Amino acid sequence: MRFTPSYISLYQNGKLDQLIKLIESKYCSCNICPHSCNVDRINSAKRGFCKSGFLPVISSYGAHFGEEPPLVGHFGSGTIFFTNCNMRCVYCQNYEISQLGAGHEISFDELATIMIKLQNDGCHNINFVSPTHQILAILKALQIAIQNGLNIPLVYNSGGYDSVKTLQILNGIFDIYMPDFKYFDNQKAHKYSGIKDYVDHVKASVLEIYKQVGDLKTENGLAYRGLLIRHLVLPGNLADTDNFLDFIKEEFPDGIHLNIMNQYRPEYKAEKFEELNLKPSKKECMQIVKKIDNKKIKII
Repeated sequence: MRFTPSYISLYQNGKLDQLIKLIESKYCSCNICPHSCNVDRINSAKRGFCKSGFLPVISSYGAHFGEEPPLVGHFGSGTIFFTNCNMRCVYCQNYEISQLGAGHEISFDELATIMIKLQNDGCHNINFVSPTHQILAILKALQIAIQNGLNIPLVYNSGGYDSVKTLQILNGIFDIYMPDFKYFDNQKAHKYSGIKDYVDHVKASVLEIYKQVGDLKTENGLAYRGLLIRHLVLPGNLADTDNFLDFIKEEFPDGIHLNIMNQYRPEYKAEKFEELNLKPSKKECMQIVKKIDNKKIKII
């Protein structure tokens, strides 16, 4: 099967250009994520929660072989790491990028060139890490990249704190969504990631995404469309994994792909929190997997 990304038709019928103009208008008083900082990211030097302006800032890019197997395949996932984030996770393993601003500013043309290079290198997809605050850059670069032959799936790889209204606008741009579902308790989300209403937004976001693209679809082991939810196991069940799994079973009775990640380690400011300053035990991780008794839930 030859898969044609949905963004191609949006470009051909002129809707991509309309989306760019719409998102750019929102940058004048930015509300593309739930923070709704309302700062002018085009004409003002003032920065909102994500510390981002008009042009994209990236830390690195390349074929990534550490992502989920359906994205990696033989030649890797073409990953672009955006600098900054709209969350403040105290245990972030990439804190130099997400919190400390490590990276360099590039133009939309340069971002498009990177996308084409990753495709030419054989990557199976273009994987945008922390895309929430850089939607305009992605759309502007995408328009240029399509003109230069881009035709592989786009991956929206976010922390889960996304706006449903923005996701609805973006319907048809991204083929694969890979959001984190970090917590099922708003108090913990606020304490450890600086977000007061995280659970409300991530629940609404994953349901909207599923409505758009459905469960993850693969061919010959490679993902080309759909939703894959990631959940990081925190020590002592701090992520309320039990309640998260109950939500998954209730809202996705026909099944869903999950990655229950067990690679947590104390990083960044985690040492300031006694309950976070240790790794989850193997027993904790195994118990979680055993609790997933729904055969329709596929563990990556």
